Amino acid sequence: MRVALHTKVRADRVEEYEAAHREVPEELTAAIRAAGVSEWTIWRSGTDLFHLLDVADYPAMIAELEKLPVNIAWQARMAGLLDVAHDYSADGADASLPVVWQL
Repeated sequence: MRVALHTKVRADRVEEYEAAHREVPEELTAAIRAAGVSEWTIWRSGTDLFHLLDVADYPAMIAELEKLPVNIAWQARMAGLLDVAHDYSADGADASLPVVWQL
């Protein structure tokens, strides 16, 4: 399934956010892949971040990553950089953007 998400980086933390994503821990990327994600791309427009994921089952991915220590640590790091964060709670499984149109 393809899932789109919207988050926001703090205006004064853009460079730090981008630097962090140049150094995503291998343990985290391995966990994300093991949770069924084949691709995850993030685009930035100003402070708006748009994520596009190709994932086998998004709610299952959220459930699998929610309690992993490496993801908890990453999300804590991101919380200091973001105004709107990706929700890894059970409620976050419904956080994707609805499809309006597709060619």
